[in-house]
Formats: sequence, C-alpha cells, structure tokens
Amino acid sequence: MKKNIHPKYNHNIKVTCSCGNIFETGSILSEINTELCSNCHPFFTGEQKIVDTANLVSKYEERQKKADAMSFRSKKEKMAARKAKVQSQTSSSTGGLTLKDMLASISK
Repeated sequence: MKKNIHPKYNHNIKVTCSCGNIFETGSILSEINTELCSNCHPFFTGEQKIVDTANLVSKYEERQKKADAMSFRSKKEKMAARKAKVQSQTSSSTGGLTLKDMLASISK
C-alpha cells in the first residue's frame, strides 16, 4: 500500500452556519461554512424557510406579477368580443338593421 497519499484528517474543525450556530466535526477541510444546519433546517424546526442564494425566488415572483398584470382571455372570450365588434360595426353602418333583417321585414 502506498504511503502519504491520503489527505490529513482533522478531528475537531468548526462548522459555522449562516444562522449563527457553531459546532465541531471531523473533516479533511480546516473549516466549513454552511447555509443550513439542524438548528435552522425546516425539517427539524417545522417552519418553512426559503434559502435564496441566487435570487431565484424573487425573480420567479417578479415573473408571476408580470404575468398576472397581463390580461389573459380565453379563446371563447376573444371570439365573442370579435363577434360583438363585427355586429356593432354592421349595425352602425346600416342603421341598426342587417340585410337579413331588412329582407325579413319586406316579406312580412
């Protein structure tokens, strides 16, 4: 077996969490910085906490607000609006009666 190929193992190193919790463990590193630990992890605390290091949550919320601000209409609503617009244009140009209405009134 080769000698001196394994890194040095440190038995008592400090692990520092972003919540302020500090504890000791063993590792080949000299010190460890974490974002979550057992004191602040949602599984252990029962509280929901969003860790957003890359600003992904805020970007998603901005996109949602932008999408909510846009008016979304279904295809049926669009077609009904078009039909109402066409009917209003034809009724205003012929005095409120369509050709079909005029022919029906003559035959009576």
